[in-house]
Amino acid sequence: MSEPVRLRPGDVPLAAWRLVYTGSRIALADGSRLQVEAGAAVVAAVVAKGEPVYGVNTGFGKLASVRIADADLAQLQRNIVLSHAAGVGEPLARPVVRLVIALKAASLAQGASGVRPATLDALLALLDADILPVIPAQGSVGASGDLAPLAHMTLGLIGEGEVVAKGERMPAARALAAAGLRPVELGPKEGLALLNGTQVSTALALAGLFEAETAFRAALVAGALSTDAAKGSDGPFDPRIHALRRHRGQIEAAAALRALMSGSQIRASHLVGDDRVQDPYCLRCQPQVMGACLDLLRQAAATLEIEANGVSDNPLVFADTGEIVSGGNFHAEPVAFAADQIALAICEIGSLAERRVAMLVDPGLSRLPAFLTAHPGLNSGFMIPQVTAAALVSENKQRAYPASVDSIPTSANQEDHVSMAAHGARRLGPMAENAVQVVAIELLAAAQGCGFHAPLRTSPALERAIAALRARVPALGEDRYFAPDIAAAADLVRAGALAEAVGPALLPSLEGDAA
Repeated sequence: MSEPVRLRPGDVPLAAWRLVYTGSRIALADGSRLQVEAGAAVVAAVVAKGEPVYGVNTGFGKLASVRIADADLAQLQRNIVLSHAAGVGEPLARPVVRLVIALKAASLAQGASGVRPATLDALLALLDADILPVIPAQGSVGASGDLAPLAHMTLGLIGEGEVVAKGERMPAARALAAAGLRPVELGPKEGLALLNGTQVSTALALAGLFEAETAFRAALVAGALSTDAAKGSDGPFDPRIHALRRHRGQIEAAAALRALMSGSQIRASHLVGDDRVQDPYCLRCQPQVMGACLDLLRQAAATLEIEANGVSDNPLVFADTGEIVSGGNFHAEPVAFAADQIALAICEIGSLAERRVAMLVDPGLSRLPAFLTAHPGLNSGFMIPQVTAAALVSENKQRAYPASVDSIPTSANQEDHVSMAAHGARRLGPMAENAVQVVAIELLAAAQGCGFHAPLRTSPALERAIAALRARVPALGEDRYFAPDIAAAADLVRAGALAEAVGPALLPSLEGDAA
């Protein structure tokens, strides 16, 4: 069994969260337990004094002024979990639920939430035992924390609700018993600490970010291939152009496109004597558009990395002074803004790719056979795949409207401004999948277009990308059932196979520089 990813609460890099998302086991770094014990001791001292403190011995939200008797404190925490587990909709995907639990554990492990070490251990035990609570996707407005979905997460801890254990959906109590685990009886403040926080919005946004990066890198490869298929110029990728504008993402995107096309026989064949002066924007402006997308994704990544390392529940425990202070860290506005940025980038990645497909199928622009078929008329070739790409891009445009500018009052106007971060982040997965499908269609079209230039070949890097595709999908001769071709190409894009084929070092990433 592989070594777990060791999370140092408050200092976890983006790459570690990506590993959690893709299935790696986790462990907390040494030293976390002392912080948790100190925070729990502060809560115990407050209970012993009997002074009213929000979330410890009072009601919640608009009911914060209601004092709860000591004998009812355990019931209070159980009640908040049961009452707040009011989510609806399809369950969150398994990788997202893993991220939610890991993010919550890393937050609690900083000792500012007041939970006992045993409760944190129980949360980590769910991941270790592969017991993942069923968390409905809808029900959070992104303020006061992701209350409803996090309540469903917490149900699994206390033996209520449903979980997925070893791939089977079942009652939580049965799964815990089968794994030799006991339901947790929540102590003072623990229910609120588990429910308050931005972990669901952040997990969804991180998932969207990771999938957007995959689509982005594949789109650079497909874009370079389209440029060669259309016998476009690599002049617009000249580093001097981009150095003058100074945007890091633009400089790196241009460098990647140059490297991808380096050594192309197709490009060499029309360096002299080509009567075209300039290419369409979808080819010529790739560094500007894709570079801006990269910069936007990196900005969102920086925000989400900070958020993932923060403590976002309420109230917060300060062990050094023994205080418990109420605030508003649960308001997910930073996550909402980051999700909107990712949505914009995803939309533009797909939009530019679709324009390249449209250019390739148009013989007036690409100078290739109409709709990329040797016998147009009898065959429709890539006519309808381009329509499909256009439909997906239009969907993404509709979804790209900022979620963060919306708000609706809740909890009898106590919570009167909310972020809608969960909405903004939840749309990213479907948007990224649409972009993947569009890039897959472009990959098919661009490879088909390059085939018309035989015996000339594209660059060595792009030939490797074509080979990866042709191992799954043969070139299109006569019309055939097209959907399986798109599905196979989308599998390659989704799996990062194009980046692997050309060499990952050629492509910029969220964390690093281009080679």
